[in-house]
Amino acid sequence: MPPRGSSKHRPVFHGVVLAIGFVVGGVMTQVARRFLPPGAVKEFLTTGLTPSFGPLTIDLLILKFSLGPVLIDVSLLSLVGVLVAYLIARSLF
Repeated sequence: MPPRGSSKHRPVFHGVVLAIGFVVGGVMTQVARRFLPPGAVKEFLTTGLTPSFGPLTIDLLILKFSLGPVLIDVSLLSLVGVLVAYLIARSLF
C-alpha cells in the first residue's frame, strides 16, 4: 500500500479542492458584501484583486469567435474558502 500522500490522483484532487474552495469563498464574499454594515471590516474582508485578460479573438477563416474578458476576483474570504475546503478534504481523505 503506497503512503497516504503519494497517490496518483493528487493533482486532480488538489484542483477540485481549489475550485470548490474558490466557489465557497466567492459565495462568502458576496454574502459579506451584501449583509455586513459599511466599515473597515467589510472593506478588509471583501476588497479583492481582480486580474483579467481578454478579449481574445480567434479567426479560423471559416469560423471567427471571441472569448473574454475573463476576470478572477480574489479576496481574503476567497482564500479562506480555499483553506477551509482543503482542510476538510484533507481530513476526509
